[in-house]
Amino acid sequence: MATAVGKSGDSARSGAWRSPAEAERPPRPPIQLLRHGRQIRFLDAAPRLSSTAARWRQIAVEEYAVPACVIERHEHPQAFLHTVLTGAVEYQVSTRGRTRRFRAVPGTTFILPRGTVDETRWEGPTRRMAVAIDPELLAGAANESTSRDDVELVERWELLDPHLTAILQAMRADLSDGSPAGRLYGESLANALAVYLVKRYGARPIDARPPRGGMPPRRLRKVLDYIGENLTEDLGVTELARVAGMSPHYFSELFRNSVGRSPHQYVLSQRIERAKESLRDRKRSILEAGLSAGFENPSHFARTFRRVVGTSPRRFREG
Repeated sequence: MATAVGKSGDSARSGAWRSPAEAERPPRPPIQLLRHGRQIRFLDAAPRLSSTAARWRQIAVEEYAVPACVIERHEHPQAFLHTVLTGAVEYQVSTRGRTRRFRAVPGTTFILPRGTVDETRWEGPTRRMAVAIDPELLAGAANESTSRDDVELVERWELLDPHLTAILQAMRADLSDGSPAGRLYGESLANALAVYLVKRYGARPIDARPPRGGMPPRRLRKVLDYIGENLTEDLGVTELARVAGMSPHYFSELFRNSVGRSPHQYVLSQRIERAKESLRDRKRSILEAGLSAGFENPSHFARTFRRVVGTSPRRFREG
């Protein structure tokens, strides 16, 4: 394993409102590699940002500041993405019996299918993002009959793709901000990433066309009722898709077709409406209004309410 010195970031949500039961949920483990059949961390250094605290499912995202180093021979048990954020350095890759040299610049990205075995040597410092993707997330980006073993990505070691970089940067921005909208937004980005990878870098042609039409009324009502009953919870796309009985990709597309907005946008609108109801009750504090609507922390509540409603919660109440 490489020894790399990085700054440890506080990725917990500052001032987050979480119940004790939620706080006790085991976080997703950090990105793992395999060496000699044993699981090891991607790097010894603590990540500056991590999706562990955000509790994203089916994907792990981490950011590191890493000096020149060697990441010894290892295997990737999941599909793996790696993109350079800052630094222009030479690097060497040994895989499949070959050794090649490249030069990384900001935006240089690796796409590695699961099972890839390699050793990399970095000749200068970089700041980088690493992403591990569960097979189920990639399979869910294709049609409903696709199994986890049907989806494989092509191997790329020197890729510059601004569309891919934009999705990764959006994920990084959400983590850097403390994931104020909860899992739903982060998992929506993860689903968009999986769809793009399957369409653009799938090893075999797979039907990933967006579905037409809307969600069957009975399924839609079941999802809407579930959202209403669990609005204060940290909802996720995978969770709502499971309620609907379909893959996250199909769920997100059909939900948008039926409701006219994404699951994230719909949940946000419902939280705003519930907050308005609470603010009309003078016996409840502004903080209680935000908590009862499912907002993660006071600053996110105030910022989101102002953006959507056009005024602050306090002025809304006074008006």
